[in-house]
Amino acid sequence: MKNIILILFPVFALGGLFFYLNTVYKSPTDIINKEKIPLEYKDNTVQCPQCNMFLVGKKYTAQVITSDNKTHFFDDVGCVVLWFRDTKKDEQKSTIWVFTLDTNRWIDARKSFYSLSDDTPMKYGFGAYEQKKEGFIVFEEMRLKMLRGENMSDPKIRKQLLGK
Repeated sequence: MKNIILILFPVFALGGLFFYLNTVYKSPTDIINKEKIPLEYKDNTVQCPQCNMFLVGKKYTAQVITSDNKTHFFDDVGCVVLWFRDTKKDEQKSTIWVFTLDTNRWIDARKSFYSLSDDTPMKYGFGAYEQKKEGFIVFEEMRLKMLRGENMSDPKIRKQLLGK
């Protein structure tokens, strides 16, 4: 009997520990986001579904909340555009948040302005800003440029924009 207790106790203790850890940290991708708000995440715990890079920090990141209230995290707003194209998800019924570089907060991606030549993670160049500056473009124009391949990842466009 004593041997059975010595064997079962660690098994139950380990099971309890796994159950506790699973309830304490829930991945933000598992949360049902009915409020459609930007969610917090820990560095290196969520991956961009388009390029598979892990997100570190908020700079250049975006979040999409689809009609099923699932949140998808992106390391580059260009990945958002390509993801909608590739997955055929309903972009119009989705909420898109971008983290702005000038005000350091989440805003509606459709209300943001985009630079053309920022050094973004995927080298597309579209940094999100809340305040418009000369040369910045609106969401729809950024979206079209991404779909046409007119971004900094193209060496010709890069040379045209940077003169390098």
